[in-house]
Formats: sequence, C-alpha cells, structure tokens
Amino acid sequence: MNLKLMAMIKKPALSFFLMFCFACINLQAQENYQPSKENLESREWFKKAKFGMFIHWGASSVLGHGEWVMNERNIHVTDYARVQDFFNPQQFDAKKWVSLAKNAGMKYITFITRHHDSFSNWDTKQSDFKITNTPYGMDVLKALAEECKKQDIKLFLYYSLLDWSRDDYQYWTGRTGQGTGRTKHGDWNNYIQFMKNQLTELLTNYGEIGGIWFDGHWDQLEKEGEASKGSRVDWHYDEIYSLIHKLQPACLIGNNHHLATLPGEDFQMFERDLPGENKAGMSFHKASETLALETCETLNGSWGFNITDDKHKSAKQIIRLLASPAGLNANLLLNIGPMPNGVIQPEFVSRLDSAGIWMKKYGQSIYGTKGTRLNAKPWGTVTEKNNELFIHIFDASDQVVLENLDRKPGKLISLATGKQIKYKYNKGRLEINMAGVARDDLNTVLSLAVKEIE
Repeated sequence: MNLKLMAMIKKPALSFFLMFCFACINLQAQENYQPSKENLESREWFKKAKFGMFIHWGASSVLGHGEWVMNERNIHVTDYARVQDFFNPQQFDAKKWVSLAKNAGMKYITFITRHHDSFSNWDTKQSDFKITNTPYGMDVLKALAEECKKQDIKLFLYYSLLDWSRDDYQYWTGRTGQGTGRTKHGDWNNYIQFMKNQLTELLTNYGEIGGIWFDGHWDQLEKEGEASKGSRVDWHYDEIYSLIHKLQPACLIGNNHHLATLPGEDFQMFERDLPGENKAGMSFHKASETLALETCETLNGSWGFNITDDKHKSAKQIIRLLASPAGLNANLLLNIGPMPNGVIQPEFVSRLDSAGIWMKKYGQSIYGTKGTRLNAKPWGTVTEKNNELFIHIFDASDQVVLENLDRKPGKLISLATGKQIKYKYNKGRLEINMAGVARDDLNTVLSLAVKEIE
C-alpha cells in the first residue's frame, strides 16, 4: 500500500479507507471462487430435490410471539436471557420431526441453529446462551443430525449474521436491535471470529451438512434492494465462505441478503416470493440463470411459534405453492414453527400429511423437473423433465391454452386417471378442452409428450 497516500488521509477516515481496500481484496478473492466437483454435484442434487422443511425454533418460542419478539418488544439483553431458564422442550422428538418431513415428500431440512436473538440450538463452546444450558440440557442439533442421516434427509443449517444480544456485533449502525439495552461498542473483528468458530463447530461436529443458510446481511444496509449504498460493515465473506468450502467442499452456501448473489455463493433464495416477482418487497434481485433457486414461505403467517397465529394455509395453497416455484426452476422451503415443548402443531401435521399424499401420486411432476418459458400462466404453471411437459392446472376453466410451444406435441394424458385427452395444436398454440376431464381439487396435472421439431 502507498504510505504517502496513507499519510495524507486523516485518521478518522483511515479506518474506512483500509476497510474499503480490504473489502476490494476480499471481493477479488471471492470472484476467483471455483466450486469443487463435490459442490457441483450438490448443486445438481439440490435443483432436483424441490421440497424442503424450514424449522424456526429456539428459546424465543417460549414467549409465543414469533422469532422477532426480542426486537419488536425492545426486550433488553439481561431480561431476554431469562428465556433460557424456561425453554424445556421435553417432548422434542427428532424422529417425529424428520419423519414428518420425509412423509410430506421433503428431501431436506433447514434448521435454525442461531437466530437474531443469539440463542444457539447446539452445544457451542463459544457462548453460554445455548440449548445445553436450558433445563432441557441436551443438544437437539445432534439428535436431529443423527436422525436425518438415518432417514436419508439432507440437513441444512440456518445461521444468523445479525445479533441482537452481543456487544461486538456492530448494532449501532444496524437497522434492528436498537432497543435491547446495549451501550458498549465491541470489536467487530471479534464478532467475525466468533462466527467462524461457531461455523467450524457446526461443520465438524455434526456430520455431513448440505448447506449453510445465512440471514441478516440486510440489517447493515441503508434500505432494502439493489439501490442500497452497500453494507456498513465488512462481513469478511471471503474468509467465511472459504472456511465453509474448506471444511466441507460439498456444502452449499446461500445468503438471504435480498440482493444478487455474491461470489462464493452456491444457491439463491427468495423470501416469501417466487423468483423475479418481488411481491413481498424483499426480493429485488433477479433470479440467477445458473445457480439453484429456492423460495421460502411460512405454513401460517409466522416463522417462529406464534400462539395467536391461526392463519394456516390450506392443502390446496401448499400444493400450488409447491408447483409454482418448480415451474420457475426453484425449490419450496416450507416453514414450521414448533411449540416450545417440542411438539409440532396438529394443524401443521395435517397439512403436511396432505402434501405427502399428493406428492406420492404426482411427485414425478415436481422432483427433478425444471421450469419452461411457458410458465406463470393465469391458470397454473408448467414443469419439464426429459421429453415430457407437466401442465399444472389450478383453476376450473374449461379452456387451457399454451402459447409458443416450440416442440411437437404427442400424447396428452391425465396423471390422475391415465386417460388420454384431446387437444388442438396449430403453429405453436396448444388448446386443451378440460370439459369432462377429471379434476384434482388441489392441482390437476396433465402429462404431454413432446419432441423436437425436425
């Protein structure tokens, strides 16, 4: 570095100048990231999996007001720490949790290891605010990891970059957590090292991990979206991402920063949104054309347990929510927020059981498929696998039309009955008369054989 240039910079600005320089170095290193063979294989598996379970759960569930309760009620750190003494999930059963996901047709589970409140759901050596210091006393992540391995379900781990409890997290420039009573300005580099140490534990003590699901980057942005002026802190992503890929080369990295993907990331998520739609006002970024995609959504209106939230989605909504992202090359990560005693509410169980019944019958139209440019129709969506189009019809209209079909159509059949259905085809326009065709109340799926036009 040019020493004369450094001398010309006033001391208050020097730290910001150095941070900018190091950020540029880190960015350049990230841009040189080349995924390993194992990583590329994991990406392909993830693209085909299509359906996963998100689990928001921890000490915050004791308060029954969702996982943002600490921030929303401005609970001071010393007061909030008491939830650890009340969190005692005696009815937690890893086998039941994993079996519920498997029977629903889900291929992976993404579990909250540490949310924004800083509570760790494993026996970390880096913090005393953890599950093994509760009356329950046991490592739920260990039990969950072992059960996922038994039932052949991949385990992904959610990890919060944001922290409402620690002083070394740069809360004074953040957008949330301002009311939790912190006054000391700790060392940001210490916080980065804390995260590295925790991630090292997660990736060395719990077997094969399918991916790390980061969240909280947006806390250090001026506002949501690509128009933001950039993060107020250096997240050291090059160091963190390199550490993850070094410890487990096949482990995928995703970051819910609500921005375009950064170098070193292996999949892209959209919170409460289909790729490219931004109806929730958080997913401003365009969908990657190369990386695996994922939509995450709640089963009711909350992520974590909320005792007054009874707005549960119907089985019909869930199945259509599953098909829609599949039609756009994306997975569905469907969330549950178990109760503080470790029980998954019967409302969640019944709906996931319905999804499982549907997937056993129609899973071929979801698993291993990709989207087509025929998607996002008012009546439904279309998925594709090999030389077969799966036409997902949501509404009850008698006329379904596919425009710009660039392949020659063959036999059209109903997956519900196996019966052949007549259609009209002319110059790329396919017209299907649904009158008299048996309907599935959740999602009627037709299979159309296609081949390239010679």
